[in-house]
Amino acid sequence: MLAGLLLVAWPAGVAQATENSEEPPNAHSVAPSRFGEPPADEAFGAFQRGLYLTARNLALPRAEAGDPAAQTLLAEIYARGLGVPRDPEEAAKWYMKAADQGVPEAQMQYALILLKGEPDEEQKARATAMMKAAADAGNAHAEFNYAQLLINERPSGDSMKLAYEYFMRAAKKGIPDAQYAVSQFLHNGTGGIAADSAQAREWLIKAARQNFDTAQFELGQWYLHGIGGERDLDRAFSWTLRAARAGNIAAQAAVAKLYWGALGTEPDEAEAAAWYVVARRAGLRDRALDDFWEGLTEEEQRAAIDRANQLR
Repeated sequence: MLAGLLLVAWPAGVAQATENSEEPPNAHSVAPSRFGEPPADEAFGAFQRGLYLTARNLALPRAEAGDPAAQTLLAEIYARGLGVPRDPEEAAKWYMKAADQGVPEAQMQYALILLKGEPDEEQKARATAMMKAAADAGNAHAEFNYAQLLINERPSGDSMKLAYEYFMRAAKKGIPDAQYAVSQFLHNGTGGIAADSAQAREWLIKAARQNFDTAQFELGQWYLHGIGGERDLDRAFSWTLRAARAGNIAAQAAVAKLYWGALGTEPDEAEAAAWYVVARRAGLRDRALDDFWEGLTEEEQRAAIDRANQLR
């Protein structure tokens, strides 16, 4: 359950934005620490205000002169297509230059670039070293990604224990994927970590509250079955429904069963049928729900399909 794709940690923002965008970057994406110290002054100020083309023009000469903060800022602009067309190659060039000068954000982003596609062993080694450097510098997304690399490349007991330490660092900084990973380590006792389902539930709650739908669905199951604490059918239904509305396919089938069985909610076969239609359209089939569906009249099935169209 822990193995998976690396988190592609481009900061949140407006893709393909134009000069004087009405939606400026969020607080994380404009944090000066992301670009190295000190930030690229006028260029950084323009970036904060959403004047991306101006920021690019101001950052370019400084980046060419070797300023790592300006190089990182320029890479960001090209990577996200802010005020200019997206240009992955140009972004990679500037991330590499800034990474070589020790900017943690650039190290992480360039490591992710190196790992795309089918990297050779040299690229993997360089990416791992850069990701570790960024993680050891305290970059939360790099901490999560480095933990993933440890699991994917060396899934031994020692590596799993080390991965847990990096996941925990990222989890404490609020990365929901890391909070979910920590919950799995604690629940399963992975890597020699003492199993503690109650503490695992607390981390799962943290991830779910950040709208991480996998955590929301699993938390619903934990409340349903009393894992890590008391059984709570109301919360089981609430979290499962949130995950279903977020597009989690397993949750969509699960909430159908909760409506059908009146668990944490009033019985509602019409809503159960509609949610199962949504799940089936996404490719999920469930034998019990198939039997339930076959027991409906044609009119009830048509009504469920109409309702499912509203749930999309």
